[in-house]
Amino acid sequence: MLSRTILNGTALSVSRLCYGTNMLGWMLDQGRSNAILDTYADLGGNFIDTARSYGDWAPDAPVGASERAVGAWLRTRNRDDFVIATKGGFYDMRVGDFRNRVTPQDVASDLAQSLDHLGVDTIDLYFLHLDNPESPVEPLIDALVEHREAGRIRHFAASNWSADRIRAANAYAASIGKEGFVASETFWGLAVPDAAAAAQQGYQHYYEGEYEDLHAGGLPIVAYAAQSGGYFTKLAAGSVGEPLASRYANDANARRFAVVEQLAGKHGVSINEVVLAYLLCQPHQTIAIFGGSSPEQVRDSAKADALKLTDEELAALRNA
Repeated sequence: MLSRTILNGTALSVSRLCYGTNMLGWMLDQGRSNAILDTYADLGGNFIDTARSYGDWAPDAPVGASERAVGAWLRTRNRDDFVIATKGGFYDMRVGDFRNRVTPQDVASDLAQSLDHLGVDTIDLYFLHLDNPESPVEPLIDALVEHREAGRIRHFAASNWSADRIRAANAYAASIGKEGFVASETFWGLAVPDAAAAAQQGYQHYYEGEYEDLHAGGLPIVAYAAQSGGYFTKLAAGSVGEPLASRYANDANARRFAVVEQLAGKHGVSINEVVLAYLLCQPHQTIAIFGGSSPEQVRDSAKADALKLTDEELAALRNA
């Protein structure tokens, strides 16, 4: 069964492997979505990550397709058995609204839609999907605190925010005697990205070199792109295509791949298990968001929870 941890600063007991639902409701129909979520739950998983924007790039899918799929499945289960995280404030691609929507008004609109799509009264963990660095943190925190005190959310967190902006936001929250961001959903996996290529593809603020001090100070990291798009698995199969190659094909990852292969052989596990275990075995609280388009893929990734890498093995991967 998947292991759980109490998310620092909260009472939320969450699986250390969080299932990311960005494919549900548009790439995968409700029947396939239900089969995947049933498998995850049957393995003991309880932490589900979605977003108001997931699926909006598919013109034939309903608005909030992923949230709707999760909500439909959740109605077949006991709501209280699961920790539901979603995100708002992203571009509204369905109507071609590409302005920065990290404003109190847009977030309130997105949150209301998310509650409706999910069919819940309260969202356990609500992320701002993006940041607006030109906007002061104070009105954003004030708005999120208001939503929490109204019972719409239990906790709030940041996604794709710089470490410095998170610090500023939490300093302000502390100054008014309120809880601030309780986690950061951060771009992090074993494969080191090319910064320019990653930024072009919408990935920003990679963990290494920016978030270490914040993480060590107690802020949980919920790592997205935790499998690096399957880069190392595809590298082993000789099937790396674009855009993965432009994002990850570099000398650092060639060295890390050699260590991954060695550790996979040593422990008798898959490359994917080593990649996910790299995050799960970090010294500071780390949750890895994983993907899977079938029950079989979910079961394969769940095996990573049992793999314990030593400090020496983690260092060999990091310093390769």
